[in-house]
Amino acid sequence: MMPSVSRMGLPGARAQEGILQQGASFKTAGMMLPNHAAPDDRPALIVVSDTEVEFDWAAPFDHRSFGVGHMRHIGRLQTICERWGIRPVYVVDYPIACQAASVAALRPIIDDGRALLGAHLHAWVTPPHEETLDAHNSYAGNLPPALERAKLVALTDCIAAHFGSRPEIYKAGRYGIGASSHRFMEELGFTVDLSPAPPFDYTAGGGPDFSRQPLAPSWAGPGGTVLSVPSTGALVGSWPSRALYRAATAGPMTRLHAPGILARLGIVERLKLTPEGHDANEMIRLIRWLHARGERLFVMSLHSPSLEPGHTPYVRDEADLAKFLKSIDDVLAFFMTTLGGRATDPLAVRGTMVAGRQPG
Repeated sequence: MMPSVSRMGLPGARAQEGILQQGASFKTAGMMLPNHAAPDDRPALIVVSDTEVEFDWAAPFDHRSFGVGHMRHIGRLQTICERWGIRPVYVVDYPIACQAASVAALRPIIDDGRALLGAHLHAWVTPPHEETLDAHNSYAGNLPPALERAKLVALTDCIAAHFGSRPEIYKAGRYGIGASSHRFMEELGFTVDLSPAPPFDYTAGGGPDFSRQPLAPSWAGPGGTVLSVPSTGALVGSWPSRALYRAATAGPMTRLHAPGILARLGIVERLKLTPEGHDANEMIRLIRWLHARGERLFVMSLHSPSLEPGHTPYVRDEADLAKFLKSIDDVLAFFMTTLGGRATDPLAVRGTMVAGRQPG
């Protein structure tokens, strides 16, 4: 249960808005879903790697991008996860799934049961290539439904051919789910969707808006069989209001450094459970803040190319890499020891939800 607003001592209705947007539970598909996965109320952690092609994030989209050399370093993440008893989820895109070097690096880990495999649809590198390459179409959910489905079929078939099984876990590249996405997931046998990314709003670039999405898992799809599990992010602080944060990040206020000032004052700050752009202290602060407000399921996410310098803005050199890996280890150590948490995975969470599902 989430503590009352009065117990948290936060000021006024606007502060309540920021807290209540996280939601201790909410009704969907005829049932109430709690925001924790552990029956004994211990916090549970999922680690997800967006395991994807190397590409220049600032360059135009190019369907010929097929670099996967960083996969020889996938053990850097796997070793840290195994140290803390975690089976990470590797959601793979088409170039990862169809090339011998990346399959050879990843398949033994999957076959040994040390990790789970999922699908990660990057539209611009997945056939058929029928769309215009631009930012809008980089979100697969924006494509014509038949084309989005065809790409998802191609990715799923490629994964099955090279890894020996069909994936049940899905995460849209660029978080780009659309109106038809969950229907296609159900048709193709996916049971978990990791695409939502609260509290982020990607509409400025043509993507989806997760700014009001709760962190609690919810049932999705026409048949209500796909469990949607958001990554962990939140507005935190003494006044975690969407309206205030939106105003602070508007053009004029950004130029006045309003977001940084509000963050330093502890008023409102947007944090995400990822080592990309956030240090260990920030991630731990986010976990503590959400845990105190009743959150019990946490999802850490990162991109596999960050495991080698030079592929993402977050890891440019060896010093960045050392900090990156240490921040993951430090957060997992905090979660498993100080917080007394446990490891879980998306399929286990879904199993818990199915077991507790009540008729609508």
